[in-house]
Amino acid sequence: MPGNPLAAYLDAAVRGDAARPLLTFYDDATGERVELSVTTTANWVAKTASFLVDGLGREPGDAVAVLLPVHWQTAIAVLAGWAAGLEVRIGGDPAGADVVLAAEAQLARALDAGAEDVVGFSLSAFGAPLAAVPQGVVDYATEVLGHADRFATRDLPDPALVAGKRAYPGAELAASVAAGVRRWQLGPDDAVLTTLPYDTVHGLLAGLLAPLAAGARVVLCRHPDPQAVERRVGVERVTAAAGFDVTGIDVAGIDAGIDVRGMPGLE
Repeated sequence: MPGNPLAAYLDAAVRGDAARPLLTFYDDATGERVELSVTTTANWVAKTASFLVDGLGREPGDAVAVLLPVHWQTAIAVLAGWAAGLEVRIGGDPAGADVVLAAEAQLARALDAGAEDVVGFSLSAFGAPLAAVPQGVVDYATEVLGHADRFATRDLPDPALVAGKRAYPGAELAASVAAGVRRWQLGPDDAVLTTLPYDTVHGLLAGLLAPLAAGARVVLCRHPDPQAVERRVGVERVTAAAGFDVTGIDVAGIDAGIDVRGMPGLE
């Protein structure tokens, strides 16, 4: 399809208040907290898209499978895949993908998929490389920083997303994003706390794309400690939550109830 409505969300954020926080990541198992501004997020997306295209030679329409857990780098990987004009695959078998982006614990599975390129993510809080780089694996932390902070976004492929065995055109996904913004009444003053992984359509919509399209902030939590998350609602001024029980907390719960073209997980 011509154009790239999914990249337009981040482009619009950059044209606005680019210094504002956009994505805040917590890992309650390690105590890690990482806050990315709009500008920093856009730079990471540009560097990663440039790495995929210039570093790995990926062409429009190539397929990138994402085997990454709840993490800020997962958001970057998905957005960069679309910026580079690639088909993003989540939540299924990575076999058949041209490139696989994988956490250290998933490298054996990624190598078994037979992709031309396998990229390993250490997910280190300090940007450290992989502890060991198996043969056939490229280290994301080592390679990505040398790439440009700007990238000329490509048109979306068709389909733009494959989730499990279902494929979604970019226009359909963009329509679902718009439906999510309306249903959940999201706006620039909102902060959405999510504990959902980005390996389902609902996880992507509720925890990344709809907040991004609405100009809202995302608070992403890995290994969530319920008590810590409850306190975080106040600290981060959270107004809506996905994947977390909001009973007794004064925030809106984001459910999976978007009725857009019968998308699985959204009925």
